[in-house]
Amino acid sequence: MFTPAAWLALGLAASSKLAAAQQAGSFAQVGNTQVSAMMMFLGNEEKVYILDKTEGNAAQIDGHPAWGAAWDVNTHSAQVMEVLTNTFCASGMHLPNGSYATFGGNNAIGPLGSTGNVNAGAYDSTYGDYDGRKSIRILNPCTSADDMSSAQCQWFDNATVLSMQKLRWYSAAEALGDGSIALIGGFVSGGYINRNYPNTDPEYEGGAAEPTYEFFPSKGPATVMNFMITTSGLNSYAHTYLMPSGNMLIQANISTVLWNPSTNVETPLPNMPGGVARVYPASGAVAMLPLTPANNYTPTVIFCGGSDMPDEYWGDYSYPNYNTWTYPASKDCQRLTPEPTDGSSPVYVSDDDMLEGRTMGQFIILPDGTLLVINGGINGTAGYAQATGQTPSYSLMPYGESLASGPVGTPAIYNPNLPAGSRWSNAGLSSTNIARLYHSSALLMPDATVMIAGSNPNIDVNLTTIFPTTYTAEIFYPPYFSASKRPTFSGAPQTLSYGGSSFDLTVPSSAYSGSGNAAAANTTVVLLRGGFTTHAMNMGQRYLQLNNTYTVNSNDSITLHVAQVPPNPNIFTPGPALMFVVIDGIPSNGTMVIVGNGQIGTQPTQDATVLPVSAQNPSASGSGSGSSTSSNSASGSSHTGAIVGAVIGAIAVIGILGALFGIFVARRRRAASRQHPAAAYAMKATGDGYGSGASRGRATDDRARHSDSSAFVPLQQDNSSNTWNASNTSLHSPYRDTYGREGADYDPYNSDGAVQHTSGQRL
Repeated sequence: MFTPAAWLALGLAASSKLAAAQQAGSFAQVGNTQVSAMMMFLGNEEKVYILDKTEGNAAQIDGHPAWGAAWDVNTHSAQVMEVLTNTFCASGMHLPNGSYATFGGNNAIGPLGSTGNVNAGAYDSTYGDYDGRKSIRILNPCTSADDMSSAQCQWFDNATVLSMQKLRWYSAAEALGDGSIALIGGFVSGGYINRNYPNTDPEYEGGAAEPTYEFFPSKGPATVMNFMITTSGLNSYAHTYLMPSGNMLIQANISTVLWNPSTNVETPLPNMPGGVARVYPASGAVAMLPLTPANNYTPTVIFCGGSDMPDEYWGDYSYPNYNTWTYPASKDCQRLTPEPTDGSSPVYVSDDDMLEGRTMGQFIILPDGTLLVINGGINGTAGYAQATGQTPSYSLMPYGESLASGPVGTPAIYNPNLPAGSRWSNAGLSSTNIARLYHSSALLMPDATVMIAGSNPNIDVNLTTIFPTTYTAEIFYPPYFSASKRPTFSGAPQTLSYGGSSFDLTVPSSAYSGSGNAAAANTTVVLLRGGFTTHAMNMGQRYLQLNNTYTVNSNDSITLHVAQVPPNPNIFTPGPALMFVVIDGIPSNGTMVIVGNGQIGTQPTQDATVLPVSAQNPSASGSGSGSSTSSNSASGSSHTGAIVGAVIGAIAVIGILGALFGIFVARRRRAASRQHPAAAYAMKATGDGYGSGASRGRATDDRARHSDSSAFVPLQQDNSSNTWNASNTSLHSPYRDTYGREGADYDPYNSDGAVQHTSGQRL
């Protein structure tokens, strides 16, 4: 751990770089994440939560390497967190009350990726991790006003109490309109791609593949999904998007279907043109384009990059057959509207090529409705290996364990509203000198910047290889940071409903310049959910523009009359989101809100209200300084101007620290005055189900939360999966998990959060 003096030095250095980085299109290095950021999500306006795989990080907790951390958005510092199970390549998703869940992972591992040394991978005494393949981990985000070390603010990670029916590694996760989560496919254990070669058992791969889906909370036994069989091999982290109908778009390998989660019926859609794979490890950039009143909230998904390597090049669980780092990534982009409203059949439509090929490129939707693509490499694939079919030993691997080469340091911006042929641009965008390849992540921040972290194409921590384990976080400033003034607004509700009465937001005259009528006519209110980011994906990422009209007032302020979320929860599923007001392409700070009633279950809906007719005032004029926009305009936060002013005033360090402290204090006061909907879910301590103290080979200071998991399961559970125990899966025969408790009886409404075992094993 750094000493206080070292932290101060690091903070001053980061602040200096931050001040210099206020230029639009630039990067700033802002701090150390303590664990390499394989996964990230925004818990609230103050905290980003980071997960790594279990590995030998120098940062320690409870006597073992840490693989979890909480990143403070304001101070740019990380605090390690206890996580019990191996989160390697887990999936994740938001819950309706603002909590987050992660699902699955890999078996327990020790140094250099060795299988855990207790019960064949059930636990490792060196790294202190448990098998995470069935795990369901829950986190209730906290703010700086809370005691971050308290049980309330820690991960619930207890697979003896709460687990999936099946072992899942690289599974997909997609929220449904009732707030439940579909969990799809995955590996049973580690590997490069999800198949043997030749592929004679595409369903189970001799017990190494998991072709089923299940739900959290459970809705019945895990069931085979035929799509996971037909896409065998390239179906890890399948791309999933819930449609307004309640069907789900699923894309993997080169196949595409609409899947009905209620009936398990698949409707085939066209194959991906050009045979370009977009899923891991091809890892193209994929996102749903903004949902707006103009497109009647009709989803269109864009797929860019990935790889068109021939089938035989992909190899099998062990490694690729080909030296992937020599194979150029695709620059091809395709759009698909899975549910056209004009009665036509869905069809892929070729879009503008990216400016360069990318594998592991990642789309981040910005508040102005443009899409940033960032990270990745121009050659190869995701994943790591110590050999290929063409390179027999690690000593001959030219890029260490990395299967990609040519890091792309310059981001690009895609504007879906520009004419074809002009949608991509990197004009004015700087480059980073940090390679962001396998296990990198990126996430939109509340101030409309983008946080970038991670990169670790290595089986364990390696600080000396060509593409090392990376702990340095960066902030990227999109083009809208060229504005000298950022909008502000007041009146944001804490919760939004599906339909119902509108609400008003107030934009002061100081938030814009020039004509009030022009500013009001060019103002939008958007909800943005950054999602759970891992492996160049943002699971659950969505942009929704709310319908609004306006009144330009006599005092030059603007009142925005804003409709609630469209009365169809499938369009924007219940849970947390940032609300931005965007004026002339420049965004405000985002304010966290909860969409829906905060519970898992059928969401109440009402008819959409009729908004007042817009009213103008020809004499209204804003008092804010002028703003500038670009062809790739977006929106940002109001405190930027204060920081820049402090820098220009030659008091950079003091000004920045003072501004950050002011924001910190203001947000603490605001947080203390609000009761988040999640507060209704009471927590209390229980045992972790893994033993304690000497029985675990570690200290007794237990900082993981082991609260009553019923706090996260407001509906009656129907999960009859076996409780966690040491896996006896054979890779030579199909894994079967008999549906039925068979020795465990767990009642989510039991006030003690207890589980009674008659045959389950505790370590």
